[in-house]
Amino acid sequence: MKEGLIIHTNACYQRAEQQAAKYFQSLKTLVSQKTYISTLTKDFHVWKQSHIRHSLFSLGKQKADSRGYDYYLRWLDYRGKLDSYLDRSISYIYMRDLGKALDSPDTQAEIRQAVNRLKIYLRGHDDKAKDFSMVGLYRWAQKEGIESTFIWLAEKLKRVSAHIPQGLDAVQAQRKLIKIIAGVSMHALDEMGDRLSSEQRAKKLDEAIRLGYAYGLTYPFIDDLLDSSVLSASEKKQYSNLIRTTLVTGVVPKWGHWSGKNTTLMRYIHSELREAFDYLKAHHRGVAGNQFFEQAYVFFQSQETDRVKELDHANYSNEDIYIPVILKSASSRLIVRSIVGASEDEGFDKRTFFYGIYNQLADDFADLFDDLKSGAVTPYTYYWKYHRTRPDLLNPFELYWAVIAHLIHHVYHSDPKACEVILDRAINGLKRYKVRMGTKQYNEVMALFDFGEPKFTQLIQQLVHKADDVDFFDKLLRDHIISILKNQQQEREDFFHTVDMVRTQINNSLAIAEGDSLPQDIITTAANYSLEGNGKRLRPIITWFMAVKEYRLNNAAIVPLLRSLEYMHTASLIFDDLPSQDNAQTRRGRATLHKKYNTAVAELTGLFLTQKAVTEQASLDAFDSKNVLRLIQYSSQTTAELCKGQAMDLQTKGKPLTREQLTLMSFYKTGLAFEASLLMPAILAGADEAEIIVLKKFARHAGIAFQIKDDLLDVEGDVKLLGKPVGQDAENNHSTFVSVLGLDGAKQEMWEHYCLAIEALKEIPRNLTFLKHLLNYIVNREQ
Repeated sequence: MKEGLIIHTNACYQRAEQQAAKYFQSLKTLVSQKTYISTLTKDFHVWKQSHIRHSLFSLGKQKADSRGYDYYLRWLDYRGKLDSYLDRSISYIYMRDLGKALDSPDTQAEIRQAVNRLKIYLRGHDDKAKDFSMVGLYRWAQKEGIESTFIWLAEKLKRVSAHIPQGLDAVQAQRKLIKIIAGVSMHALDEMGDRLSSEQRAKKLDEAIRLGYAYGLTYPFIDDLLDSSVLSASEKKQYSNLIRTTLVTGVVPKWGHWSGKNTTLMRYIHSELREAFDYLKAHHRGVAGNQFFEQAYVFFQSQETDRVKELDHANYSNEDIYIPVILKSASSRLIVRSIVGASEDEGFDKRTFFYGIYNQLADDFADLFDDLKSGAVTPYTYYWKYHRTRPDLLNPFELYWAVIAHLIHHVYHSDPKACEVILDRAINGLKRYKVRMGTKQYNEVMALFDFGEPKFTQLIQQLVHKADDVDFFDKLLRDHIISILKNQQQEREDFFHTVDMVRTQINNSLAIAEGDSLPQDIITTAANYSLEGNGKRLRPIITWFMAVKEYRLNNAAIVPLLRSLEYMHTASLIFDDLPSQDNAQTRRGRATLHKKYNTAVAELTGLFLTQKAVTEQASLDAFDSKNVLRLIQYSSQTTAELCKGQAMDLQTKGKPLTREQLTLMSFYKTGLAFEASLLMPAILAGADEAEIIVLKKFARHAGIAFQIKDDLLDVEGDVKLLGKPVGQDAENNHSTFVSVLGLDGAKQEMWEHYCLAIEALKEIPRNLTFLKHLLNYIVNREQ
């Protein structure tokens, strides 16, 4: 069986290589005969009639980039251009990913339907439907009945993000993975239409999302990783052999000895890719499965052939350079087709095979300087380095136009729609490159890749300068997603930087000086022992942010308020850990206070800290005295409510609780503490009642989400990260969200409160980015 598969894959690669060589020979003939020049010149003269504006009064088109995503789409709609914009964008996807011929009436009908659905989506009045945030996506998942799938994917993406090593572009890695998942899911939605039941739709979408993830994972963890310098040469060899063995045998080898410094990373990748491979294999059975893995083998082998090339090697032939490019670009398209499960029509394999190099040459041109920097061998980098000493080398820019002519007239049989889309894409690619690189560098690149056809070159540059209506939705969306990911990354880094900075400030201010009147002040010593633990300090951190960043209160003046919050919180933990309550043995990675000393000392220390908190609040003398009095009153009321909540918790031990009872108890145990963190600075700043109400709503849902996450960590958490044993809730016979709703149900409940908290923030006229990232931390934390 194994030997048969080896022969089959090798034979498959040889057939593909022969086909690629034949295709490349036809392209060389086109270049040598220059026949494509006159053909494309005629095409462009017809094409430019629809794309060159001659009126002196025509308005310049707004720039289509990620900064103007929503505005640009509205502008297109207002100008009556949205339909044609979406039509060429969807048509391009049908050609590139599905291998469709655009002259087919059925394909045109499918494209019109897809355009109409996308147009409705983009024009939708429900902002949540167009929201790329986690809230928008979760609300969509709820609508489709795939909440569990969304949560599974969110957890997977979180772990992938955490394992993207330095040396890889994390934003691009995430974008590629998201792109594949979204593409497979959107195709599944298009295929389903409205003919399936809600249960069938949910099943199809679940499968599509898991397929997209399984295949998309190969981009960061195979292609990007092997192209990077993260792995040593010996590690790359080990990894490549492992992948090749998997594709040849259909079985992922067991994890064995890894000789290299990246053992931890590679063990995770091996585990994740094995799971993904098994899912793909289960999905692709029979003849379709053989074809899928054959194409995967062709893709990997051609990638490897390219990957081992060295830019300093001056003797590669044109065939050495271009045949692997044809193979990997064609097989990658065939793999995508297989993943989405697109129906086959006559000629699709031929169209897909010939189309791939068109995209690959465009991508390699755009990545020229990045590839030069990394020493990668592509048609453009190799020509760039050796064109002066190797007159035999084909000019890749010239070959690119020959490929376009071949596609339009020999593959798509001069179909006007195919011609329109391909030329739109070619000119748009050059326009984007010119904007990105700047006119000076663009002209230098054009001069280097000049292939001695001045009239044709002049025509191309005229079109690049003047052509309109050639941009595509996928590029706009790509830029928009990259912008979102980069902003999120920066905001996340700012969030954790702020948290670390404020935590250090708080930690340095918490110690209580021992009194002179007592020779052995055991209570103060015990209080400092509890305060020295490795606490998260979330509550005073939230207060600091709201006070200093939002209400512009003086940093030094609010330090007593920060201390008071941590004193109150630590006191609540001391009481919570007592033998008469939860009887906890460890807290914050060390023995609880009653274990360190005794129960009496713990009780007295808790009371001592609550009084110290009031003393700190009373010392807020830089603020309006009425506001300080309101704050102390509110703090006292909150403490009383927290006591009631804890009593409720103790009274219900061993009793089955409903979701509603758990939610109420969670609010009293956790939500009120979050509320205090938000409201105390608001009270000091004199915020109006409307804002107070919204902050209470946010705090309620954030606190409940926090408590549910605690319940989940008690089941799934890591003892080393938590600093306390797991399974305490079950041992103490506590009803929790997990015990009442189950693991999946608890996760869904957490995400529901996450969404409600984020949605509450929209009612506050402030840019509360910090609180959004706080919520992300709450649901994603490991401790």
